[in-house]
Amino acid sequence: MNTACATVIIPAYNEENIIVRCLEALQQQDFTGDLQIIVVCNHCHDQTANKVRAFNADIICLETDIGSKTNALNLGDEAAKFYPRIYLDADIVLSQNAVREMCLTLNDEQHLATSAVAKMDLAQSSWGVKAFYDIWLNLPYCKEGMIGSGVYALSEQGRKQFQKFPLIIADDGYIRCLFTSEQRPLSLNCTAHVSAPKNLISLIKISTRSRLGGYELAEKFPQLLHNETKDYKSASRAFLLNVKQWAKIAVYIGVNIITRIRAKSQYKQKFNQWERDESSRN
Repeated sequence: MNTACATVIIPAYNEENIIVRCLEALQQQDFTGDLQIIVVCNHCHDQTANKVRAFNADIICLETDIGSKTNALNLGDEAAKFYPRIYLDADIVLSQNAVREMCLTLNDEQHLATSAVAKMDLAQSSWGVKAFYDIWLNLPYCKEGMIGSGVYALSEQGRKQFQKFPLIIADDGYIRCLFTSEQRPLSLNCTAHVSAPKNLISLIKISTRSRLGGYELAEKFPQLLHNETKDYKSASRAFLLNVKQWAKIAVYIGVNIITRIRAKSQYKQKFNQWERDESSRN
């Protein structure tokens, strides 16, 4: 694989407040080859597209009236020239070496997908949000990668594993399920900076959306779930033996109960409104 080039595809929905910081991080990458950047503004009604074009005229900025993230990813793929392909959420800031490190990981032909390590910015978050992430980020399931980092990369062979992104909520979950854990190792030497929700209400919204995505994947692509394993036993045992973690565990369990109830109700009603965290976008 030629690591001298890569394409970054960024789906963006009303991201005028944060898109520049995402693009600045890409501009500062220590990647020495050709880096094609494509921003796909999907059903934006703000200044996202104007800000992208004003930032750098070399960035390809596409616009669509269809409010769908996966449709935006497909449009980006159609305009993409290079592999690896890096799919990046507009609210994520990559470390300076992230593009290079993810491309290096995909140099091994056995590795078809990868992602950066999620680095949560909890500076503005409430205690409850911090407690939730202290538990969640230490689960083996999350440590495997491609969960919560807002970025994943595919080699050319990895991208050939499917034709187009399906019309689903959880594109990252779909990609994760396409590969075994050996095929999608985490790129440990780079990070994706994620701004955590400021409050529990915002956390519950994005956690509900994540659970909805899981329900949808299980219904539409049950054959892929054999690649997805969630072993909570060892982690749960360690947490329960630590009395200092009990309050955090209570928050984690509480958030999961609430989001499960909300997601089941919304899924039965075929609820398709996109819930996201607005608190970290201000």
